[in-house]
Amino acid sequence: MKLIALGLAAVMGLAGSALHAQTYPAKPIKIIVAYPAGQGTDIATRYLADQIARDLGQPIIIDNRPGAGGNVGTEATAKAHPDGYTLTMGTNATHVLNEFLYTKIPFNAGSDFEPVVMVGTFPMVLAVASTSPLTSARQLVDAVKSAPRSADIALPSTSARLVVELLKERSAVALFGVPYKGASIAITDLIGGQLTAIVDTPTSLRPHLQSGKLRAIAVTSRQPSALVPGVAAISEQGYPDFDVIAWNALYAPKGTPAQIIHTLNAAFNKALARPETRQRLLELGFEPAGGTPEWLQAFGKTERQKWQGVISTAGLKAD
Repeated sequence: MKLIALGLAAVMGLAGSALHAQTYPAKPIKIIVAYPAGQGTDIATRYLADQIARDLGQPIIIDNRPGAGGNVGTEATAKAHPDGYTLTMGTNATHVLNEFLYTKIPFNAGSDFEPVVMVGTFPMVLAVASTSPLTSARQLVDAVKSAPRSADIALPSTSARLVVELLKERSAVALFGVPYKGASIAITDLIGGQLTAIVDTPTSLRPHLQSGKLRAIAVTSRQPSALVPGVAAISEQGYPDFDVIAWNALYAPKGTPAQIIHTLNAAFNKALARPETRQRLLELGFEPAGGTPEWLQAFGKTERQKWQGVISTAGLKAD
């Protein structure tokens, strides 16, 4: 009788999960953003959340939980109940880079989450002052070859530092990066002639590119980007397969039912396919993405394999 009771309980549990998935969503959904309000990931998530909420018929609440490079909010999602009502907008930092940058991390980015959908990507941009004679990444590298330490490159973020480390590896030239705590001071120093170049996001550099104070000489994505029209990729400048992108992707806690993942994936892909959504995301500095959970899972694995060696070789640490 005890075995029968246990069997019935298991069947009822499975039936309950299936019914829950079929009626999802039946209450508000929370998306944890592991960064402060007003930051790029937060702004894009709020914009998409408004659209998804209308499509799904339930409010979507944005819960900002910044700290430890995104680890605080990401850990909260990893430990949440896997019912589809707590999600996170992950980034290349939270779901790839931090694993290798931090000595101890309270979750496993590869196994503690269910991938839902890639939301948006953007390359980094290599830029110089408008008065600079340099017009390409290849010219920058060649300048350093002929005169070591002739090119100081401003690095206002970890992603920027990774771009330079990968270019050092591919070019076999000792490029010199200068860390900055933020982009504004770095850009001021670049315009003032104290630096040779900067690596930063399209959104951060856009006002200075439009004003003519800076000139973009390369983007770090494998192909040219609509975010920086008319600018060649580093991969087209003598370094084939060079590819560095930052990205945002939606994740759920491990164990979230497959039907719920499918519902969320379909809703986000529907929103990302709308012309007005695509245009708005481009304005916010993101190239709209989309795709399947399986693709996102494989992409994350490839990214971890790619960056583990680069970070280890460079000796990068965040703590």
